[in-house]
Amino acid sequence: METAVFLTFILFFALFALTLHSKNCIFCIMNIRKLFPVAAVAAATFAFTACQEKKFHVEGSIANAQDSTLYLENMSLAGPVTVDSVKLGADGDFSFSGKSTEAPEFYRLRIAGQIINISIDSTETVMVKAEMPNMARDYEVSGSEECTKIRLLALKQIELQNKAIAIERNISLGSEVAADSINKLIKAYKEEVKNHYIFKDPKAASSYFALFQAIGQYLIFDPRSNKEDIKAFAAVATSWDTFYPGAERGENLHNIAIEGMKNERIIAAEKQSVAIDASKVTTAGIIDIKLRDNKGVERSLTQLKGKVVLLDFHVFAMEDSPKRILMLRELYNKYHAQGLEIYQVSLDTDEHFWKQQTSALPWISVHDPASVNSQRLALYNVQSVPDFFLIDKTNTLVNRAAQIKDLDAAIAALL
Repeated sequence: METAVFLTFILFFALFALTLHSKNCIFCIMNIRKLFPVAAVAAATFAFTACQEKKFHVEGSIANAQDSTLYLENMSLAGPVTVDSVKLGADGDFSFSGKSTEAPEFYRLRIAGQIINISIDSTETVMVKAEMPNMARDYEVSGSEECTKIRLLALKQIELQNKAIAIERNISLGSEVAADSINKLIKAYKEEVKNHYIFKDPKAASSYFALFQAIGQYLIFDPRSNKEDIKAFAAVATSWDTFYPGAERGENLHNIAIEGMKNERIIAAEKQSVAIDASKVTTAGIIDIKLRDNKGVERSLTQLKGKVVLLDFHVFAMEDSPKRILMLRELYNKYHAQGLEIYQVSLDTDEHFWKQQTSALPWISVHDPASVNSQRLALYNVQSVPDFFLIDKTNTLVNRAAQIKDLDAAIAALL
């Protein structure tokens, strides 16, 4: 009897601890160690862990949807998975929550065929207000900048699809004219999305979302054979590799981009009537850069496979340039014989000045004539210069400057 009472008290204490703010949970655990044996401490520790679990929240209301079932679904790589659901009342209010993840994750709110796409970054609270029967269009979202961008992308995609349908149904247009008009619409859409979303911030959840928009069953961005579209996938994949290492979505993007590059090379070879064995086509885990060095020779980043590469974006006209070059010389002298190479991209506007500054440098120095307007900066999500990346011997991007505390040790670990 006494044991039962004691265990009941432990359970009550644990449940009570669950209701406390996290700082109070810590207070509880510190004090109960003095009062109760191990079992009580374990129960309270469990309560503390539970109250510390990071969660996200999706809340709001759907008007004109009484008695409808609203689903919160995780858009996993394998397809939609129901996380929770609720039968809406007269006020249409709802509230969902779930365990947060390290990398951005994607969900949707669904009533029948009406869908609202959202992204979740860590522990944020996303507020949604919508109205049936056109929930997919008639909604507002707050609490998340990325969800706001996704809303704009979703509306743009709906507009694109409606225009394409209107062209297809226009009987006055021949099939070739209609197809050409639709292709032009899609091309314009992709250029807008690439320039204003994907290349502007490739690590963003909205950029990832944009890659998988579709018209009907067909992706707007073709990652299988369209060279420019593959670049868009590669840009986002590289950023996710950097900012969310090990994330399943990032690895999936990476694989899609690599497969696309492989297919594109095979297609290019076929157009030139060159026989090629698909099993022998190799690709890199980086976005290639091909520029001319200070001797006028075109140098490709992917040709350095087998070496550890420090990819450095630099401006020699900057005040701190001499100090930085001295640091790079020390690293180069220390590790070059062991397999380190430096591939330095100059963004200087004065090409002649760049050639003077690099004439005696022992590593690869190339010049990007587009300077700070270079698309390569967007592809690698370079926000300020100088910036650098480490690439391993398999031609796979490993880390960027912001993630490296000790560059010397990071290089040594890859050699």
